[in-house]
Amino acid sequence: MTLDSVGTPATAGMLYSLYRGLTQLGGPAIRYYLDRRRAAGKEDPLRQAERLGRPSHPRPDGPLVWFHAASIGESLSILVLVDRLLAASSTANVLVTTGTVTSAQLMARRLPARAIHQFVPVDRPGYVSGFLDHWRPNLALWIESEIWPNMLWEIRKRGIPAALLNARMSARSFDHWRLAPGFVRPLLSTFRLCLAQSETDALRLRRLGAALVDCVGNLKFSAAPPPAEPSQLAALERARNGRPVWLYASSHPGEDEIAAAVHRTLAPRLPGLLTIIAPRHPQRGNTIAERLRGLGLSVARRAEGALPGLGDAAYIADTVGEMGLLFRLAPVVCVGGSLVPHGGQNPIEPAQLGCAVLYGPHMENFRAITAELEAAGAALPVADAEALGRAAGRLLESEAARRPLVEAARLVTERNRHVVDRTLSALAPLLAEAGIPTAA
Repeated sequence: MTLDSVGTPATAGMLYSLYRGLTQLGGPAIRYYLDRRRAAGKEDPLRQAERLGRPSHPRPDGPLVWFHAASIGESLSILVLVDRLLAASSTANVLVTTGTVTSAQLMARRLPARAIHQFVPVDRPGYVSGFLDHWRPNLALWIESEIWPNMLWEIRKRGIPAALLNARMSARSFDHWRLAPGFVRPLLSTFRLCLAQSETDALRLRRLGAALVDCVGNLKFSAAPPPAEPSQLAALERARNGRPVWLYASSHPGEDEIAAAVHRTLAPRLPGLLTIIAPRHPQRGNTIAERLRGLGLSVARRAEGALPGLGDAAYIADTVGEMGLLFRLAPVVCVGGSLVPHGGQNPIEPAQLGCAVLYGPHMENFRAITAELEAAGAALPVADAEALGRAAGRLLESEAARRPLVEAARLVTERNRHVVDRTLSALAPLLAEAGIPTAA
């Protein structure tokens, strides 16, 4: 299909009608897909009705602001904004939707009073209508890059004010969407306002037809550092017993073996070295432990209630919501998803908490952030596993080597922490329309 052939309103309508028809007819396939995910631990069996547009919580009285965030990273980035909005209005309530079990678990711990979590419904017309009929949001705030045609068309049809926050448009997504400009333009026009993470994201959104686009920076900079339970941190410090420790944070398949290889390289020169691996998907913990044991490493797992023993080479932190604990324990952190072609994970959290931050070449999802960190000397990119071993060893051996990275990272995160203020200022007209003030 050529660019011209999908550029007309009539063709756009035909494409949407086709999509709507396929999702309407796909009910049995969708239920089968959800059942498979539930069997794999990727759906909450007690709340699967929410994925079918049947909410499990009554709509509260008063104005309701709906945030949609795909997963953990996006949902964490909005917590500061949720807190500010609720502090500004004693009558407002917040609905947060996500699509993953781990994000739901985290939101259960972190959302304040007057904020409700629900799983987002699958993008099927009946499910979408049931969801919107129940919640009737006064304002919809979507985070980063989620584009679900049925939901967005229904939001637009109902006249619900909407904005896209912390908007991101990767080069790959841009190349795909630009092939269907007449289809994506009406979807983006659902958002009266798009607040982009970077000028590159803003330019791509404008070229795809978004009407009002501004760049205010990345909301992740305004997020509070992840918390840590003091007693749990003290217990880990006692178990560590002065041993050198480094963390591979949010690892993906293929990176656990890299962490093990780095450990074997560094252990002879760093006696007692403890390597902590925190998998991005905690359900991989047992698989990782078995793989590392097969490589000859002694392993303890946090999900089993264990602390690292003096004889353990590796500690698998396969729990949810404890990254703040681990960042406070480990002075050197490698950011996961970066030594395999995944796109990287958030480097801001370890930078906020005084870690020397390392990552591999695949940080495509955080290009603007990594460019700023590297320009300030606040993070150290490495080319491969061998380079990671060299850099991690040098930083573990020398606090003087870590200090410039840590201080530069502190300055970068400090100068960017007001992104939330710029976001609220830009949202003021939409918030006023929803009956919510923007200042406490």
